[in-house]
Amino acid sequence: MTDWKDKAEAWWETSIIEMSPGVIRYHGEAIEDLIGTLSFPEMIWFMLRGEHPLKGQANLLGCALVAAVDHGPQAPSIAIARMAATCGIGINGAMASAVNALGDVHGGAGEQAVEFYQNVAALSDEMTLCEAVSREMDALMATGQKFVPGFGHRFHPIDPRAPRLLSLVDSAAKEGLVSGRFAAIGRAVEEELERRKGRRIPMNIDGATAVVYAELDFPPPLCRGLFILSRSVGVLAHTWEQMQRGERNKGPLPRDATWHYTPKAKD
Repeated sequence: MTDWKDKAEAWWETSIIEMSPGVIRYHGEAIEDLIGTLSFPEMIWFMLRGEHPLKGQANLLGCALVAAVDHGPQAPSIAIARMAATCGIGINGAMASAVNALGDVHGGAGEQAVEFYQNVAALSDEMTLCEAVSREMDALMATGQKFVPGFGHRFHPIDPRAPRLLSLVDSAAKEGLVSGRFAAIGRAVEEELERRKGRRIPMNIDGATAVVYAELDFPPPLCRGLFILSRSVGVLAHTWEQMQRGERNKGPLPRDATWHYTPKAKD
């Protein structure tokens, strides 16, 4: 019996949580000691890394999370949540529908930008920053990629969230909380894009949050998870608002607007 119990307990071995009747500990710390002590960004950091952040590090993480919560129903994830909310599947189903739409194209640019920045950082150990940016951009374009992740926006000529986040990173760097290296890389990418395109292509929210996450040393895959945590707040707000309206089966078009039908050409 003991062998079976030991095997069962080892099946889901984890260093994150210890739980028994009357006891809940995260990374060895009792939940009752964490409640009222840690902010939500601090708790996210603690759960992912098993250590407490400095207050300034948690504040910077929280700023990045705040910046990406919503971008309106024109964002596919938000539109999907609102449509799903009218289908009777409940708040959890609507939120899950939205999160499942956050893929490589819609929701993945932050992760890709962190990876790009880290590649540039590795190259810049052997050459100038400008050369490293140019080399990594050439490598990206050689794969058939047409866009540098984290730069340019189809709606905003200048994404209002990006300059604010970069200014906060600059302040954190002056305080010694982060290195400022990735903020410099992001700005160097903007300069290289302007040199190549002949016009300015500013950093967007994905590029700016990627600067924050890279400065805080989060690995790229976790950065998509952090974006999903952030965007889930907006998804929840839109889902709840939509549910209050009592609409049923709301699709992407009003009832009196239909799609354009194009028949297949016959051979």
